[in-house]
Amino acid sequence: MIGNKFKGLGKGLSALMGDVPQENIQTKSSSEKIPIHFIHANPSQPRKNFNQELLKELSESIKEQGIIQPILVRKKSEDKYEIVAGERRWRAAQLAKIHEVPVIILNIDDKKSLEFAILENIQRSDLNGIEEALGYDNLVRKFAYSQEALSKILGKSRSHIANTLRLVGLPEEIKKMISDGLLTAGHARCLVNVPDNINLAKIIVNKNLSVRQAEFLVKKEQVFSSKKKIRKNNKDTNIKSLESDLELLMGIKVDIKNKKSNSGEIKFTYKNLDQLNKIISVLKGYFR
Repeated sequence: MIGNKFKGLGKGLSALMGDVPQENIQTKSSSEKIPIHFIHANPSQPRKNFNQELLKELSESIKEQGIIQPILVRKKSEDKYEIVAGERRWRAAQLAKIHEVPVIILNIDDKKSLEFAILENIQRSDLNGIEEALGYDNLVRKFAYSQEALSKILGKSRSHIANTLRLVGLPEEIKKMISDGLLTAGHARCLVNVPDNINLAKIIVNKNLSVRQAEFLVKKEQVFSSKKKIRKNNKDTNIKSLESDLELLMGIKVDIKNKKSNSGEIKFTYKNLDQLNKIISVLKGYFR
């Protein structure tokens, strides 16, 4: 009975409804309607931005066919209901100037309401990779979902869930590129745990690289960094000893690059003005 009543909610929400006891579902029929001005948005709803063009399209559909799928709400007072799932339909109904909307009233707590909101949110068709990743992360951290459980509930492969969750660890600058539509989730996945990934992301965006080209770029950079590290570790022991002596003397990072011709350069890396003054002081002491 539950399955029929909530058919069309989406795989995740429909599955979650099975956890709500029948006595906690106050509405006896999906055709019950309440005044639209009695309904209010959930302040904890993770989704904050709604595509206005898509809302207009939905409102036109509602004008012609009405709201086919009831809005899930929970009662807050006699004339106030909070949306659990279906805020997009509610907003579109307002644009369509509908006065009453079909609802299903649930008797659930704040935690379960947020769980519903997140599950509905991550099933959106216009979701970007970061929104999806944060949705999964919320379900894992706040509600102790396993990746396997999410896979079954949402109908997505476990590898997809795992790879998407990895995006949460990306720097904020790269996350913004994804949110702004400059990078896809496919681009972002190859940048996870990669040194200098912000600069690589900028190259990918500026050159408008495909995911395959981005993967090649990252692999090329990793090979280059690996060779550079090997070259650095293969330094002459005398050079390494000299670097250590200078680092102890100055208290900063020192890098000596000595060529076969015994020409080269010495690089001092300072992090603040005090360290710069220390370099200048030491050098001046040698030239007095």
